[in-house]
Formats: sequence, C-alpha cells, structure tokens
Amino acid sequence: MSFNKALNDDEVVSEMNKMISFIKQEALEKAREIKVKADEEFNIEKAKLVRTEAINIDAGFQRKVKQADVQRRIAQSNNINKARMTLLLTRQQMLDDLFTDARAKLLEVTKDPKKYEKFLADALVQGLFRLLESEVTVQIRQADVPTFERLLPDVRARYEEATHQTVTIEILGDYLPSDSAGGVIVAGNGGRTKCNNTPEARLAILEEDMLPEVRTMLFGHSPNRKFFN
Repeated sequence: MSFNKALNDDEVVSEMNKMISFIKQEALEKAREIKVKADEEFNIEKAKLVRTEAINIDAGFQRKVKQADVQRRIAQSNNINKARMTLLLTRQQMLDDLFTDARAKLLEVTKDPKKYEKFLADALVQGLFRLLESEVTVQIRQADVPTFERLLPDVRARYEEATHQTVTIEILGDYLPSDSAGGVIVAGNGGRTKCNNTPEARLAILEEDMLPEVRTMLFGHSPNRKFFN
C-alpha cells in the first residue's frame, strides 16, 4: 500500500470535518474549564464580599447598639438628676414655707400682753448678761416704749442683784419696725457690740441650728448617709 496516495475531495472534506470536530470539542472543553474556574473564583470572591459585608454590618450594628446604650445612660442620668433637683427644690420650698409660716406666727407673741411683757423683760435681761456693760442702748418698737419703761426698774434690779453692777439703759429713737414681732436689740461699747433678741433673730438662729433636724423629721435620713453621730 502506498502512504503517499493522494486524497480525493471527499476524503479531504472528511478529514477536515474530523479536525473541525476535534478543535470544536477541544474548544468546548476549554470553555467549560474556563467557566468552571470562573464560577469557582466568582463564588470565592462573592463569599469574601459577603463575609466582609457581614462583618462590617455586625460592627456597625454593635457600634449603634453601644451608641444607643450610651444615649440611654445619658438620658437616664439626666432624668435622675432632673428628678433629684426637682425633689431638692420641692423639699427646700417646703422648708421655706414652714419657716415663713413660723415667722408669720411670731406676730401672735404680741397679742398676749402678759406673755409678751415677760418675753420683753427676759430678752432685755439676757442681752444685759451677754454684754456686761455699764451703759447700753436698746432698740424697741415705738409702741413698746410705755411697757418697756414700766419693766426697766425690775430688769435693773434683776441684773444688779446677779452681777453687783449698775447699768444705764437708754432707749434709742431709732425704733424697730412697727410691723415686726417686737423684742429688743441691746448694744454696748458705743454700739459696736450687739445682742439681737428679737423674735425674728431668734427664729433665724433656730432655723440655722435646727434645719438638719427639721429636714430629718420631714424627709428622713439621706439614703447616702453612712455615719450618724
């Protein structure tokens, strides 16, 4: 058999068709390989993107949760402070009203002449004992002048008997307000030392000294207080 036999046209076409089929098959297989590899790479990249976005979304969510918690704590703290301030203001208003009522009732002292005369005499004697001066001036209400002058002899006698000292008492023309609760302001040493024995002054001292006790009586002990005298 001769290997150099020339192919006829049909044989050439058949061989060409075989080559085309082979090339086409190779191309299809290569295309499938490329598609499979592309799909694999796409899925890998897609998984990476999904995982990254999921992490970002979770981080953003956690950040928003923390911000919301901080805002909640700030709002809660503001509400607590506001409520505490309202409570303190309400309590202070109650105390102010209490002492305002007490000051208004001081005027009732003068409505009982016997009790007021005794208070006036005792207030003057106490002022004399505190100053221990030989000469003093006093301020009283103008309406109390007659009563005061009537009480002076007995007051001097009580003071001199207790101290064995004499005292000169001068009523100043600078009277206490007529709408006050009365009492007396005793001054010595040329007016440089004073003893204010008016009901208003006594109440002011009482208000300062007894305020903690009154506050405890009305509102109880502070829950933050750990030690008690």
